[in-house]
Amino acid sequence: MPKSEATDARTVALYWDFENIHAGLCEEREPGSYRNPDARFRPQEPLVNVEAVVDLAASFGPIAINRAYCNWQFFGRYRDALLQNAVELVQLFPPGGAAKNGADIKLCLDATEDIGRFAHIGTVIIVGGDSDFMPVSQKIKAAGRTLIGVGTRKATNRHWAKSCHEFRYYENLVEVRVQADAESAPAASGTSAEPSAGVVAAPEARPDEQSSGLALAAAGGHFDLVRRAMRLLAEKHGDPWINKAEILPMVKRLDPTFDVVEHGYTTFSGMLKGMEPHIEVRKSEYDQQIRLR
Repeated sequence: MPKSEATDARTVALYWDFENIHAGLCEEREPGSYRNPDARFRPQEPLVNVEAVVDLAASFGPIAINRAYCNWQFFGRYRDALLQNAVELVQLFPPGGAAKNGADIKLCLDATEDIGRFAHIGTVIIVGGDSDFMPVSQKIKAAGRTLIGVGTRKATNRHWAKSCHEFRYYENLVEVRVQADAESAPAASGTSAEPSAGVVAAPEARPDEQSSGLALAAAGGHFDLVRRAMRLLAEKHGDPWINKAEILPMVKRLDPTFDVVEHGYTTFSGMLKGMEPHIEVRKSEYDQQIRLR
């Protein structure tokens, strides 16, 4: 197989030290609160934006492994978010009342084993801020895989962050995700007759598309999904101009149920043409490039 094809076929392995990221957010909200056993060993309020991290992972390729390690008996309130994002849960009971659950050790062992077994894994993403991940970072890089770290700004060990090829602060991922949700919600609700700042209005019907399908789709969820995909790709490449061929695979990674036919179109190119008032198109050497206005 040519090198370019092998690279394109590579997938993403996403590993969560889930209690670590949750504890970091608890500590940011109220310093010292999570160190109390009474606070740890009780049902936890959902704080982690699971979808924001999964969006990041999907921007690097198809997700082959999405596995989270935790003592799940106290994290049942995350149920819907975890199910919606197809997270595989690994249950780890702590061996004592004040002991750690050993998630970091189990995560490191699994990640090392997985990159040895599966040649298609090209990118490994570890969610957690502990310096305990530094040894596995060396193994992952020695195997020729790309390592991305994710952690909270205050709770992440700086040496661990420096040992990754790239490190993303969780707060920045959530900020992008919340902004996208805020902009898409008014457009999807259809309650406002005139668009406000940041809200995309439905374009007028075009003669080469079904006008009713176009008007409905432009105001609905498909534009929000395409915009989300384009933002993630733009952040990944550091350039607002995205190759047209990259957009549909990214949309499919974000929502595997996506089908252009359900939105009143026969092709994805036709759907993009219906969004022309809200996107810019230019020619490049090999493909068209698109960016959000």
